[in-house]
Amino acid sequence: MPRYAAERVLLAPLGDVWSFVAQPYHLSDWWPGITGVEPDRRGLAPGARWKVQGPAYLRKPETPALLLVREVEPLQRFVFELPRSRTLVEVELRATDADRTQVVVAVSGRFLFGPRSSLAKDAVARLYDLVQTAADLS
Repeated sequence: MPRYAAERVLLAPLGDVWSFVAQPYHLSDWWPGITGVEPDRRGLAPGARWKVQGPAYLRKPETPALLLVREVEPLQRFVFELPRSRTLVEVELRATDADRTQVVVAVSGRFLFGPRSSLAKDAVARLYDLVQTAADLS
C-alpha cells in the first residue's frame, strides 16, 4: 500500500497541540476535504464512529461518510480510517522542547482516484498555521 508522510515542528507545547487535534470538531479545520464532523458520544476513542462531510468527489455532497477511530495514545498518537476513500491516517506527536511539538502525519491506503500524496503535506501545513500558541507575535 502506498504511504505518504509529512512532518513539521509546530510552535506550540505538546498539550496545546493534542488538545486541538483531539477535539473532533477541529478535524474539518485541518484535514483536507473534510467540511464537517459529527462525532459519536465517545469522541476521540478507539472504536468511535464519526459522520464526516466531504470530500464531495467521492459521493453526493449531502451524504455523510464514515470515519472510524482506530487507535488513540493520548498526547502521542491517533489513527483514523476513512473507509469510503480507502484512506488510513496516522498522526504522531512528540515534544521537541517545552513549547515545540513535532507532528508527523502519514497517509496510506488503496486510493480510489490515484495517490493522495499531498494530503499529509496539506494537513501538516494547516496544523502549523492553526496551532501557534508559542509563536512570538511581536
